[in-house]
Order: sequence, then structure tokens, then C-alpha cells
Amino acid sequence: MKLIVGLGNPGKEYENTRHNTGFLCLDKVARALDVKVNRRAFNALIGKTTYRGEQVILMKPQTFMNLSGEAVGKAVRYYHLDPTSDVLVVYDDLDLPVGNLRLREGGSAGGHNGIKSIIAHLSTQQFCRIRVGIGSDKKEDTRDYVLSGFWGEDIEKWQGAIDEASKACVEFINNRFQDVMNRHNRRNKAGA
Repeated sequence: MKLIVGLGNPGKEYENTRHNTGFLCLDKVARALDVKVNRRAFNALIGKTTYRGEQVILMKPQTFMNLSGEAVGKAVRYYHLDPTSDVLVVYDDLDLPVGNLRLREGGSAGGHNGIKSIIAHLSTQQFCRIRVGIGSDKKEDTRDYVLSGFWGEDIEKWQGAIDEASKACVEFINNRFQDVMNRHNRRNKAGA
């Protein structure tokens, strides 16, 4: 069984903000797998399906970003999942330029409060991640920036990154994350 988590904030006012990149990616994954993410469980919206013989749970925590770990931790314990191989989290990253992706198997929270919460609730930094670049504006307050939308050519770059991240999520279901990571990190470096 695999758990794929998209991080974001619940509510219409946050729908198309930089900080909801994980939710938007998960929506694309749900469409690709033809599953609705609308059942309430674990302080989250979830959808369950089977893809090529593997059970999959898609999750959007509904606790707001900084408490995302509550939902993830509950699901991991309930389903007896191994965070190192069964859990993938997709989220926005200020440290990456708009449109860039970085897949990694662990590491620190890098200042991301949603990831910090997940690390605390899983008691490990070792879980699979897809970081989607949202860029940064050093002149603007970080909170205001992540809760703002995109404009101009950044919209296309961002949407392209979400498309790529959603493909990587689907590949994760039936492949070793190391292989998915190598493929998409290499593709990203090549600018493809």
C-alpha cells in the first residue's frame, strides 16, 4: 500500500496559491487514477484505489499546513506503513526556482512547517518527497508570498512542474522511488 500526500491549506481562499501546490498536484494524480479524494478520515480528505495491483491512498490533510503531520501520522500508524518506502509527500519549496522539481528520500524540513510537522509525527526524516519550486521574493514577507498566486510566464512553469510531479507520483506507486527520483531529477536538470 502506498500513501501519496499533497500538502496545502483547506478553503477556497487558498485554492490557487503557491502554498497549495501539493493539493493541486494531488488533484492531477486523482484524475489520472480516476479516484475522488472526498472521504473524510484522519483529519484529511482521502481517496482509495488500486493501481496495477497496488493499493493507493491519496491524502489532502485538512488541518492547515503547519499541522499536516497529524493526518499523515494517523494514516501511517493505522495502515502500518513504512514511511521510508510507502509514503510520498508533494509540497511547495521556496528554495527552488519556479517550475523546478527535486525528488529526495529524506532530509531536513528546510524551513517548511508542513514537513517539520510530518517529521515530528513520523519520528523520522526518512520519507519520499517531491519538492516543487515556487521561487521566492526576498522583498515580500514569506507568509504573504506563499499565500499569493502566480502571474505571467511563472504560471506555465508552475503548471508544468505540477504535471511532472503528478507523473512522478503515479510512477512511485509501482516503482522504487530511487528509480523515479533518478529519472525525474535528471529530466529536470536537462530542462525537459
